[in-house]
Amino acid sequence: MKPILREITSDYSAEEVYALFSNEENSVFLDSAMDVENMGRYSFIGRDPFLLFTSKDARITIQDDAGRRSVAGNAFTILKELLAQYSTEKLPHYPPLAGGIMGYFGYEMGYLLEDIAKNEHKNKNLPDCCFGFYDTILIFDQHEKKTYIASTGFPEKNEKERIGRANRRIEEWIELMQQASFLDVPRQPIAQGTYTSHFTKESYCSMVEKAIAYIGAGDIFQVNVSQRFSADLTVSPFELYRYLRHINPAPFASYLNFGEVVVASTSPERYLRLEDRRIETRPIKGTRPRGSDKHSDSQLRQELLASEKDQAELVMIIDLERNDLGRVCEFGSVCVPNLIRLEEYPTVFHLVSTVAGELTKDKGILDAVMASFPGGSITGAPKVRAMEIIDELEPVKRGIYTGSIGYIDFNGDADLNIVIRTIVIQGGQAYFQVGGGIVADSVPELEYIETLDKARALLKALGFKG
Repeated sequence: MKPILREITSDYSAEEVYALFSNEENSVFLDSAMDVENMGRYSFIGRDPFLLFTSKDARITIQDDAGRRSVAGNAFTILKELLAQYSTEKLPHYPPLAGGIMGYFGYEMGYLLEDIAKNEHKNKNLPDCCFGFYDTILIFDQHEKKTYIASTGFPEKNEKERIGRANRRIEEWIELMQQASFLDVPRQPIAQGTYTSHFTKESYCSMVEKAIAYIGAGDIFQVNVSQRFSADLTVSPFELYRYLRHINPAPFASYLNFGEVVVASTSPERYLRLEDRRIETRPIKGTRPRGSDKHSDSQLRQELLASEKDQAELVMIIDLERNDLGRVCEFGSVCVPNLIRLEEYPTVFHLVSTVAGELTKDKGILDAVMASFPGGSITGAPKVRAMEIIDELEPVKRGIYTGSIGYIDFNGDADLNIVIRTIVIQGGQAYFQVGGGIVADSVPELEYIETLDKARALLKALGFKG
């Protein structure tokens, strides 16, 4: 069965419509807030999933109309089996998501794929992964300025019943959308108290020195290490997100309300995109802050473009990603359409590459995830040894940070980001991590400064100068 798609008339933006559901548990907003002609063309809203899938270590919870049940096993494998029960026909000229799963894979899901011992004392009380199965999706085509509602009619199995449910769900959404209203420009929160980090400048530089020593010993070529900041939350989570997206729009932004955890992300980095059989990843390596005026902005741009260190760092990750995709792609199909290009964001410049390939006919998106997770740009090379060193050097569990947020359509297509520039909210606390890639000629103090450059927009969103 194909999804039912209906174009509707709406005067409201995706942000204004999602405000209706932002307090609703298990509501999701995949929000492309910039570059509307290319990567940021579509935004999606999902709510009221017919199934909720969460995992913590080997403990998996599935909640649907039949109740709540626990399953033991590998979360990737069980999620793949669940997804296989719901499939829709893909038709040309449809938006890229018309029904599917939306949520996140946390960084520690990588431990299910590689034999890496975990430091259990670092565990944070969050699910390793959480996905809702959404039968109905609200779609905003920001390039064409059109709004659609798509519904699959799941979990009904009978075609007549599915069509009936799909039409009912569409009418329900249309009625709900009539309550939308225009939003004012968000105000910056007022910070109360101070933010904290689990590193001082000296201790972060010491961690970088240890990473450089591992490189010198031949263990690794590169490793990404990070520090975590935290502060009390002084506004509602959605107001925090609104201000964050206002000052730091990004093509792979998102807001997830999964009850016990809320995620406000303005990520600029794509992890994996699958359309038909073509799969691509877009690793980011190399960062400079934006300048205070046109002259300094231009100088910093040219400095990044001329940096042999940053280019070498990106090339190492390109090789890693080519190897990862080669495990699931047709022989000879993996290529690098864009080797190194500079991209501009409100607070930083980045160097970005694109690695692509043709997925083999017996593989799907979760096979590609299992072959490449976590992304190489936020681990290092070789990946497994880099992850072991990260686990040794970083004093806290990464959780959602450097995992992935996005969607997998019931037709098999997908788009997933790398979770950076992301604030996680739990128990009245807001926290985020920022890091950078360490190579042999890294300068510890400059690496520390780079983390502050990346933290600037997130600290400002929380009410601090940054």
